[in-house]
This record gives sequence, C-alpha cells and structure tokens, in this order.
Amino acid sequence: MAFYENEEDAFLPLRDVVFKQLREEILYGKLKPGERLMEVALSERLGVSRTPIREGIRLLEKEGLVVMLPRRGAHVASITAKQLADVLEARRTLETFTMNACCARITRTRYEELKKANERFAEAIDGGNLRDMADTDTEFHNIIIDTAGNEKVKEMLVNLKEQIFRYKYEFMKEMSDPTRLVREHDQIIKAIGESRSDRAVELIKLHIDSQAIAIYRNIK
Repeated sequence: MAFYENEEDAFLPLRDVVFKQLREEILYGKLKPGERLMEVALSERLGVSRTPIREGIRLLEKEGLVVMLPRRGAHVASITAKQLADVLEARRTLETFTMNACCARITRTRYEELKKANERFAEAIDGGNLRDMADTDTEFHNIIIDTAGNEKVKEMLVNLKEQIFRYKYEFMKEMSDPTRLVREHDQIIKAIGESRSDRAVELIKLHIDSQAIAIYRNIK
C-alpha cells in the first residue's frame, strides 16, 4: 500500500485508510469542490479494490465532505454560502465561549505555548507552505480551545473541524497578506496576557468575521 502515511495506518481497515487519504486530499485542495470521485480511477490510483473505495466515500459523505448526486455519483462537496454561514456562526459562538474561558484559566505554561504556536505560524508563512500555514493556525486555536477546559464545547468544535479547516484553507490560499493573521494572533495573545477577556473576545470575533467577509467575496 503506497499511501500508508505511518505504521499505524498499516493496521487500519482499508476503508479507513482510504477515508483518511481522500479526506486529506479534500481538505488540502488536491480534490476540488464539485470534483467527481470515480471509483475505478481511485481504485487504480490507490492500489486497492473498489469495495474500500466505496466504503471510504460513504464515510466521507457522513462527514459532509462528499455528496451523492442522483445518477451522477459521488462528488466532493462544494462550499456554499449557506453552509459557510452555518459553520461560521457555530464557530464564532463556540470560540467566543472558549476564549472567555481560556482567559479565566490560562496558565503561564499555556500562555508560552500560545506564543510559540504563533511563532510557528509566522515561520510557516515565511516558508510559503500553505499546508503548514493552515496546520499551525489550527494549532494556535486548539491551544485556546484546550485551555478553556470544556470537553462538550471541544467535542462540538471537533465535529466541525473538517468544515472549519476547508474554508480556512481556501481563505489562506487567496490571502495577499497572510502576516495579518499573525498580527491578529499577537493582539489576542496580548489581551489574554493582560487578563482583558472582553478585549480578547472582541478580537476573536473580529478575527473570524474578517475571514468570513473574504470567503463570501470569493464564493460570490
């Protein structure tokens, strides 16, 4: 199996390995929104039979990353304005809560982790690797979510993570000045460090809203 990424994958059912591979290709833009997923072509490319391909596609459908169209088969789900609005509204609400809780529970260790995560994000931008940029930005936000300490809210955000990542990746791809995000992160870090929870909450809302405006513009 040429597409095993690590030793753990070798012990997974083939459908799960296919699922992980195709999910990654969708999230990182190798498989484009609206693109048809042809079982035969995918079977040949990944070196497996059509059965795990079909099962992997079903799992992707449950995640909302694939849609089944009548008489047209499986396609990569498009990012529609309505879907985007729903995801952004949910993210804004949940991350507003986690930011407020993070400010109340932040430790010196976690605060330093947050600063280092933003430094890695800045380095990824300097390196020009879009995948690293998206991953390190996600890492920054995950530290805030983990620090908040609410497992139920974290679970809700985990359920949205693929949808959030997709639009974030598309947003970064079109950005003319991604260093703006680093500066926004720096402002958030400063507000947290000064125990200004109201300011930190305001900044995370602006941070998410500015992404929403840019993505809506690209969709339209």
